[in-house]
Amino acid sequence: MAVFDLVDFDNHEQVVYCSDEKTGLKAIIAVHNTNLGPSAGGCRFWNYASDADALKDVLRLSKGMTYKNAMAGLKLGGGKAVIIGDPKQLKSAELFQAFGRAVNNLNGRYYTAEDVNITTGDMAIVHQETDFVSGLEGKSGNPGPFTALGTFLGIKAAVKFKLNRDDLTGLKVAVQGLGSVGYSLCEQLHAAGAELIVTDINQDILTKAANELNATVVGLDEIYRQDVDVFSPCALGASINDQTISELKAVIIAGCANNQLAEKRHDQALLEAGILYAPDYVINAGGIINVALEIYPQEYCADEATRLVNNIYNTLMQVFEKADANNQPTGLVADEMAREIIAKG
Repeated sequence: MAVFDLVDFDNHEQVVYCSDEKTGLKAIIAVHNTNLGPSAGGCRFWNYASDADALKDVLRLSKGMTYKNAMAGLKLGGGKAVIIGDPKQLKSAELFQAFGRAVNNLNGRYYTAEDVNITTGDMAIVHQETDFVSGLEGKSGNPGPFTALGTFLGIKAAVKFKLNRDDLTGLKVAVQGLGSVGYSLCEQLHAAGAELIVTDINQDILTKAANELNATVVGLDEIYRQDVDVFSPCALGASINDQTISELKAVIIAGCANNQLAEKRHDQALLEAGILYAPDYVINAGGIINVALEIYPQEYCADEATRLVNNIYNTLMQVFEKADANNQPTGLVADEMAREIIAKG
């Protein structure tokens, strides 16, 4: 596999393949850029269809972390890790210890944390083998609530800019994906008076949302076609593509999923469709902001994390205003802003 020739290879500084025969560990760690500091980004455990799919994911995610950390004002570069396989079958203390040793071998160039199918308990096991871990219980802990808070504030910023509304009462929001972050976001939207339409592969969580949040449940493919103000992708990436853009009735896309655009050209397509897009790595930065305070040489403080997460609102407004003034896609503008920050170091 010619990594250097891949479309998603973006002059990544390091791509490391890790394996451990005894535990079944097969992982890839990608360090995209360390201009601002050591790379940081979560580790996800996913049953990829192929190693090529896993590599594509980790390359895209690590680049996104570089831009995310830059736009969040963090002195961190971008990195990511993926563990390949079915977590229900492969998860073990020994596997996470092996992963911890792999992280430790990078000597602090990459700090890991929890992501999809990884818990704070799993990270505690990784921590047995390396200090280059964040998101630990007793310190910053689960980053999910902070990701949800940042996404909620990002939705408020988009609604203010696009609809000139400060409140969310009666706002219709379609949420795709009710994992820990997506459900927490729904709770905040519900409390703010928004009307929710939701979908997920987990029927139990959908029932809970219907009962607790008065949410309307629709099918996985139906979520795009709902007559709503905001479409909030909170599952895996590439949900915004040629087909779904043509189906969307929402005028705002703002959610916590990574890599929401299937291709870069969809940024321009959204602009032409009159849809305001909140760049994913800007709106979903709450989690990394939280765990960053554990990486920095200072005591973790939840109040400080919340203060920094609140600034996501202002950062997105800057992106929206600059994009509007120059008639450019918001993703392109955010990328340019991030690259300027990274170049300055």
